[in-house]
Amino acid sequence: MYEKNNLLLKLDLQKFGQTMSSKDAVSASLAECFVTIEGNRYNFMQAINLEASMEKTKSEVPILGKTGKGNKSTGWSGSGSATFHYNTSIFRELLYRFKETGEDVYFDIQVTNEDPTSGVGRQTVILKDCNIDGGILTKFDADAEYLDEDLDFTFDDFEIPEKFKLLPGMQ
Repeated sequence: MYEKNNLLLKLDLQKFGQTMSSKDAVSASLAECFVTIEGNRYNFMQAINLEASMEKTKSEVPILGKTGKGNKSTGWSGSGSATFHYNTSIFRELLYRFKETGEDVYFDIQVTNEDPTSGVGRQTVILKDCNIDGGILTKFDADAEYLDEDLDFTFDDFEIPEKFKLLPGMQ
């Protein structure tokens, strides 16, 4: 039953009808990846995929007068993973150096996503002070079409010097 007291909101249906254009989806393979180790910059064109994420550390906060607890962010940690073609020894050299000397080498990874068809432009993220968790020392597979390897890493900081533009209709 309809009540006379209901509040009706005036809505701009044009805003609700706006959708993203398919051309604005960013192509998954149109990216660049560079790794900088001790001042040497490498075009990491061997990469098949890379994903890095930030996880916030939260603490539960008791609040007087509430039966539930709140959550407060108290820090964060960064981690990532990559798969790349098995045709570079750069990371194996870092593992060997750690084994021989105990020196752990930190490096930066820069990823730029840019699809010229999309209206969002480009985004560049720099993962700073990356450190690999370990890695493949040697590998073969007589049944495979090609060899690849996975690499897990952590990072201590990041920058976003270039950001995607907002799509029409987002504001």
